[in-house]
Amino acid sequence: MKKIILLLTIVAFITSCEDIEQVPSNIANSDSLTDFEGVLNAAYYYQLGSVTPMAVMGDFRADNALMIEEPYPSFDRFNSDLLDMEDQFFEPFYIALYRSILSANNVIENSASTSDVGEAKFIRALSYFKLVRVFGDVTVNLSSGDLSLDVTRQPATEVYNNVIIPDLQDAIAALDNSGLSNGRATRIAAQGLLGKVYVQIGNFSSAESYLEAVINSAEAAGVSLQPNFADIFGDTNDLNSEILFATQVSSSIPDEYGFTEFTGWYIGNDSKSFEPLDLDLVAAFDAAGDVTRKALTVDEVGVRGIKYLSENPDQDWIELRLADVILLYAETLNENNNADGSQSASILSLLDRIRNRAGLASLSGTADTQMEVRQAIADERRLELAFEGQRWFDLVRTGTVDAEMGETINPNYHVFPVPVSEILASDGIISQNPGY
Repeated sequence: MKKIILLLTIVAFITSCEDIEQVPSNIANSDSLTDFEGVLNAAYYYQLGSVTPMAVMGDFRADNALMIEEPYPSFDRFNSDLLDMEDQFFEPFYIALYRSILSANNVIENSASTSDVGEAKFIRALSYFKLVRVFGDVTVNLSSGDLSLDVTRQPATEVYNNVIIPDLQDAIAALDNSGLSNGRATRIAAQGLLGKVYVQIGNFSSAESYLEAVINSAEAAGVSLQPNFADIFGDTNDLNSEILFATQVSSSIPDEYGFTEFTGWYIGNDSKSFEPLDLDLVAAFDAAGDVTRKALTVDEVGVRGIKYLSENPDQDWIELRLADVILLYAETLNENNNADGSQSASILSLLDRIRNRAGLASLSGTADTQMEVRQAIADERRLELAFEGQRWFDLVRTGTVDAEMGETINPNYHVFPVPVSEILASDGIISQNPGY
């Protein structure tokens, strides 16, 4: 059951929301509100518009999926051609997340509920995390109605240090784990996301304690790996025990994203990519002898991804799950404590927790050095998280884009183009990324 979004409340807010340019207008006048639950629900709701663009950027930009109809193959060309994809991917993504941020700002500024503010800070941090991974430097708005806002893009490092990290720390302090059963932001989700944020920026020492906290508190919170890989995905498995946080999708909720949804892209239901599967991913499954996850992730004959059920509109988009956290924790331990290779065996045992349910042999004795363990973790992340929008962002943060993509790629194209519509609307104050 979808509990996170109240349909009538959302429809009311959507109909009162004007189209936005670089800074979304406020969806409600805080002076007239005493209960901010509807505004908070709107912050959750607007995440929907980011889901499909994030999926496409994460997998089709990388070596998991392909597009075949011009100009869509520009995702694999690493030049300025991606500007042609603005209307379908980058602009909807940008607008949806700033709408979510404005709704969250309203709650943070005005709600008297500590838990509502904690949830809003989680959503705002998640929104900015997506934005900086995609665009790098971004406009920062921490107000629900400041018309004098400076829309100049702020350095990504400052967005991490001044917005994302403090918001997640505040969310951890404000929240408990009671919202897991109905998909709300929780303390354990905030801990996991903060750990992931620290890994993203290469701060493994800070990441370790947060990821460890998730693993140590998982059982008490009712979080656990699903015994069967197949039971993680699909509408009947939404909000299962492995999910720390998901953007909930329901056919009963109007979705502002007006193009093919992520499920349709992966299974080849869009004419721009009838056969989206990159055979390099098939080769990776075969090289690992990974029969179980391969069968549940890709259809080699149909040349498509099948992790999600057809084009069913009711499948949630998983933002963070326990297997991801375990792999990130293994990575932090390897980077922090395994320079001499002495901790390799214990780190590999973490990966075995995930591999065992896939019917794969233990990695014990297969990797001894820090570099070998690093590669084992990267390989495991690719196969475990294929078609979950993770691959490209992993390649960028680990500095392995060129090696894995098989070509030398200008770092300008590690990020995506800022929507031209936003640049024009700001009279050029918002700048374009180099190379575009």
